[in-house]
Amino acid sequence: MDLSENFWDNKYKLNDTRWDLGIISPPIKAYIDQLTNKNLKILIPGGGNSHEAEYLHNNGFTNVYVIDLSETALIHLKSRVPSFPREHIIHGDFFNIDMVFDLIIEQTFFCAINPNLRNAYAEKAFEILCKHGKIVGLLFNVPLYDTQPPFGGSKEEYLEYFTPYFNIKVLDACYNSHQTRHGRELFIKFEKHHTSI
Repeated sequence: MDLSENFWDNKYKLNDTRWDLGIISPPIKAYIDQLTNKNLKILIPGGGNSHEAEYLHNNGFTNVYVIDLSETALIHLKSRVPSFPREHIIHGDFFNIDMVFDLIIEQTFFCAINPNLRNAYAEKAFEILCKHGKIVGLLFNVPLYDTQPPFGGSKEEYLEYFTPYFNIKVLDACYNSHQTRHGRELFIKFEKHHTSI
């Protein structure tokens, strides 16, 4: 299974991005709209075209970072949002990032990585979040593909990965999904355990 940098970059070069809503995902927008601390250090892993990052930036959040394997996707973000800080746009691998964040926004990244890396995702997120740091966003609640992304999953499966590292604050069927994903998403809010593992 090829999920290399070239694989993802070609998807953006060919505009083969069916997972991209073209706008910020409504549940994530609703969550962001109730945040009051504009200095939160926020990471969007596998941000792609980064509509969430664009929305955060345009609403005064000053500490937003995007990391993606695809340079083409990051170029799209730079051209669309020229005022987005260049040093906050990282061409690289989430699993290699060496910074600390208050919040990770999860939007179609978890379903794009090799399913063998799901436990490593939970472990890495724990590692790079500060005390009381959170993962917030969306996970698919349907079985999808086995041999190519997006890879689906279930609430029970996700609990296995994240419970060792996070307090599960919210893991519920999403009521305000985009119409193309209605009934297929879980909204998540996981807070890092206070004690290290």
